[in-house]
Amino acid sequence: MSTLDETDLEILRLLVEDARRPYSEIAEQVDLSGPTVSDRIDRLVDLGAIRGFTVDLDRSTIAEGVEVLLDVELDPGGTASPAGRLAAAESVEHVIATADDRLLAVATVEPTRARELLDGAVGLDAIDSYRLHVVADRRWSPGVGDASLDVDCVECGNPVPEDGVSATVDGTRYHFCCPVCHSRFEERYERLSESA
Repeated sequence: MSTLDETDLEILRLLVEDARRPYSEIAEQVDLSGPTVSDRIDRLVDLGAIRGFTVDLDRSTIAEGVEVLLDVELDPGGTASPAGRLAAAESVEHVIATADDRLLAVATVEPTRARELLDGAVGLDAIDSYRLHVVADRRWSPGVGDASLDVDCVECGNPVPEDGVSATVDGTRYHFCCPVCHSRFEERYERLSESA
């Protein structure tokens, strides 16, 4: 599939409104069968347009503390993957890592325990400074908008047709227009991996 069509975009809009919406209901609204909707959703997942289905929790109802925004400035050249370690902390909901060595995180924690959270997850020695902001209001507003997704072959740059090839190599999903491009890519990747 080289471009999302209007039906794909409508399916995405319906899932954004309610990810628990039954495929039969989606099928009725987009005038397709349930199995066809299921196939399209599987293809959207395969393409990476849908990264997962999740629950938007209000952690303040199930955890001690208040919702805070942590603005962390890391020491340049510090430890590897601090964003992943912070995201793995029980009280942390969202983490954004910026290109200028900052982490922004939303967590539910007692403000007096924020330092302890950061020390346990990232290590104070990796932090240059941090600021804590109590969150007064937060909104999540995902949307599809006027999106279109053009998928190009990573080997030759041609559009990937509906019957193209997808493969995961070292945790990254790649899309190819044909089996020949897929083979060329894998051969080149193996040569580069062996020489590294």
